[in-house]
Amino acid sequence: MTTVPHGLLPARAPGAAGPPAPVGREELLARLEGVLHARGRALLTGPAGVGKTEVALAAAARAEARGETVLWLAALPADRAIPGAAAAALVASVATTVVPPAPDAAMVPRTDAAPLAVPASAAGRPPAWDGTPALPLLDVPEALASGVFSSGVFDDLPGPQRTAVAMLCREAPIQQGGWDPIALRLGIARILRTLTRRGPVLLVVDGAEFLDPDSTDLLRFALHLAPPSLRVIAAETPEPYGDTSRADRPEAGTGTHGRPHAGHSAHLWVPSEADLLLVPPLQADEIAELLIHHRLPSRMAGRIHRASGGNPRLALAVGRSLADARTPVHHAEALTLSGRARDLARQLLGAAPPPVRATLLLAALALRPSATLVRRAGRPEAEAELAAAERAGLVSLAEDGSLVFTAGLLPSTLVHDACWAERSAGHAALAEVVDDPVEAVRHRALAGDRPDEELAAEVATAAETARRRGNNALAAELALLAAESTPGRDGDRRIARLVDAAEEAARAARADLAMRAATDLLARDASPADRVRARLAVLDTAGQGLTDLDDMYVHAMEDSEGETALRAAVQLRLAVKYVLADGDPERSRTAAMESAALAASVGDPRTAAQALTVQARMERALGTPDAEKVLARARELELAERPLGIRNAAQILTIRHALFDDRLTDARDELNALLPLVQRRGSVEDAIELFRTLSEIESRIGSCAAALAHAGQSLALTLEAGLSPGPAWYALALAETAGGSLGRAASYARRSVQASEEEGDRVFLSRSRYALGRVQLVNGDVAAALETLRRVQADERAQSTVDPSMLRWHEELAEALLAHDAVEEALALLAEVRPVAERLGRSTVLLGCDRAQALCLAAEGRTDEAAELLTRTAGRFAEAGLPLEQGRALMALARVERKRRRRSAAQAALHAAATVFERAGAVPWLALATEAPAGELPGTAQGGDEAPTALASLTEAELRLARLVGQGASNQEAAAKLFLSVKTVEARLTRIYQKLDVRSRSQLATALRP
Repeated sequence: MTTVPHGLLPARAPGAAGPPAPVGREELLARLEGVLHARGRALLTGPAGVGKTEVALAAAARAEARGETVLWLAALPADRAIPGAAAAALVASVATTVVPPAPDAAMVPRTDAAPLAVPASAAGRPPAWDGTPALPLLDVPEALASGVFSSGVFDDLPGPQRTAVAMLCREAPIQQGGWDPIALRLGIARILRTLTRRGPVLLVVDGAEFLDPDSTDLLRFALHLAPPSLRVIAAETPEPYGDTSRADRPEAGTGTHGRPHAGHSAHLWVPSEADLLLVPPLQADEIAELLIHHRLPSRMAGRIHRASGGNPRLALAVGRSLADARTPVHHAEALTLSGRARDLARQLLGAAPPPVRATLLLAALALRPSATLVRRAGRPEAEAELAAAERAGLVSLAEDGSLVFTAGLLPSTLVHDACWAERSAGHAALAEVVDDPVEAVRHRALAGDRPDEELAAEVATAAETARRRGNNALAAELALLAAESTPGRDGDRRIARLVDAAEEAARAARADLAMRAATDLLARDASPADRVRARLAVLDTAGQGLTDLDDMYVHAMEDSEGETALRAAVQLRLAVKYVLADGDPERSRTAAMESAALAASVGDPRTAAQALTVQARMERALGTPDAEKVLARARELELAERPLGIRNAAQILTIRHALFDDRLTDARDELNALLPLVQRRGSVEDAIELFRTLSEIESRIGSCAAALAHAGQSLALTLEAGLSPGPAWYALALAETAGGSLGRAASYARRSVQASEEEGDRVFLSRSRYALGRVQLVNGDVAAALETLRRVQADERAQSTVDPSMLRWHEELAEALLAHDAVEEALALLAEVRPVAERLGRSTVLLGCDRAQALCLAAEGRTDEAAELLTRTAGRFAEAGLPLEQGRALMALARVERKRRRRSAAQAALHAAATVFERAGAVPWLALATEAPAGELPGTAQGGDEAPTALASLTEAELRLARLVGQGASNQEAAAKLFLSVKTVEARLTRIYQKLDVRSRSQLATALRP
């Protein structure tokens, strides 16, 4: 039993609202606090590892931040057998809470220390709770003068109650016949009531299922008499299989829907639906955030979520397994699971009795498990056993009896730990009762341990059937199973089936199956052509993670020697790698051109079209005038030979070029026409590409709600497929910036940066940093935005990217430089990009430059010219169908009008911007337009609308420094916060003093007041 008295929880600043909620638990924490406010009692329940303790800790920390007294009791399994252990710990905690003990070595709290331990024992005389030696057998009055009672907290307890409490805490010898139960009940109740007179009290009981019966009885009675100012949180893990160690409990409790809690026959109170809160598993996106929070790789977030089922403890164990792996785990490889991850799964499964585990093993072996199927396969008590497993949080049962495991690690561990005989018997039994011949063949193949050509042929036929049904994942699994069932003496046939299996896995985006098939094939005496085809399948399922596959490319090039068609295919993959992993568009263009020429020479229009598409993409990035001509040739070939999918196809690149050129309506119409086809017949990667591109278009065109929806679909599909979430997070960052939350936008952008760095994806690393820098600029964090956008500038220049329409960082960096008082550098950047945009005909890029140019004019004091240019720019953005950019130009106009001391014009510009943002559903921009006074940069400290007119003479950078210094910051502190040198701060302060005609910091603070 452990306790955390008031004051030992993490310290908070005075007036703080408490720490942030655990990842993914903000809504649950708000519900918990609502239940406590309304009912005073809350029961957190859920499977082990789901995060009940974290939620309770967060609630306790917030309560302590509000000045409430917090008592924390954490019961352990051993406490069940110790009568009164929890009640004694509670008394000790109250004493420590009210009167902190003397600061000796044992009691001084440390941030790295474990909670205060309160040992107890049912036999003998253990040490007192504060570590003092056991008391000798003394008279009760003498015993009460030391230990817990020396604090004086319990002085107002009547004598019998003090004696009973002293016996409970082993502060006095237990008399023959034990303590007086009535006195003890009343004493515990009186202690809690006395404590509440000092203010509100929150009691947290963690591990309530481990409370001993005596303590449960005492606490239940005390809580029944407690005033409303005592609130209670209990956290417990259901024990659905029963617990013989508590079978002597006199009463039986009930859980939700009237089901008995076999191991919880007595709660601290009778829970109702109103105060029972289920702690759910985390969603895939929340698992990614959890991994990032714990500094673990997030690129495998989708697969980790499937393996853990959203259980945070399991997810972190799997994440640490991947982080600790000797070599990075690729998307195409099986997850590396350490003993810790397996052991956690075994702990969850270990509570199940052997019959339940046997039933769960059958369910783990089935493709479409259900209670009926498992019962027919030889488990007559399947329904009852699966219901017990559901109460344990191991499976989820639907109304029709179908079931799914709550975590992918559970069935894999069941199968992993079962012997061959058990697995074979299970598959054989399932083969007899499944109603689908495809599934029956699968189980028959898995039940045998000898290759059989007749069976292999049946499995291959079943794979074709699954493919025709559109079940690509099952077709890939069966194709590999057919190859593995082929006798070794028929080597050529086995190799042919392995090639088919690898390519089938590539179509299904099953990277793990593609790698398995390729590994098997490469270990055999396969022809160079077959080896190349297997390697290409692995490369096609690698997603963004191409960095660690260099050997695959090298060997594919070697094996394709003399095979023109295969060499064209390898060169095509190399062209993709050169731009994604190496950031070298020149080399990528050369490889694509070679691939197109080779494919054309052998009459392969499909590969030629794909190669020309990559070439066109590189031509566009490099700013060459032939990009559209090359893309048109690719489209012609596609019309003659329909591509297998839209990803990396000329059709989707044509749409993206329309996006870059801000021909947004055309781009959206073409994508919407493709959507039904992709949803019906396309691959997962096709759907991901389509939804991501749609989201980018909607973000740009100002359909903010649709942008968020499409970006969310792209992320969900990405995580479900186990692919790198970097591109999907980038799309979500853009969508959240347009119509969601700037805080979430920054979070998604940072995640995308991390995932892209982990994958070595140079393209999306630049894009993600651009998205992050843009949000930082909008939020007013100019120093961070400047640093981030400078990195984008360096990345794009290192990749020789010329076309400014593909990633519009130039205008954002110019504004960041301007806000940082680097006007000359901003003007130089604009002068550099403007001729390129004019040569390439990028009209809306020029509009973005015009907005930044106008702000530069204003900084130079040419406010009339700036206002005129911004007015014209806002109108042209409106004509181009770019409402968010129009609104930004209007907000910039408002700032300039304020510098011109034209308040009514500034307010009119802000009102017009707000109208535009409201119509587009641009929530964060609307908030900026309606909350920030004209003249303020978004995110900077705000003054009143009647600020002194002299402030209008300050640049944005000077105003930011003035506010920091006016709030009391030293030159060194201001320099650190603004990422400037102290000399720069001093020089800038001199200009500020001159402009405002002040001579001291106190006068500066006065000048800044509204």
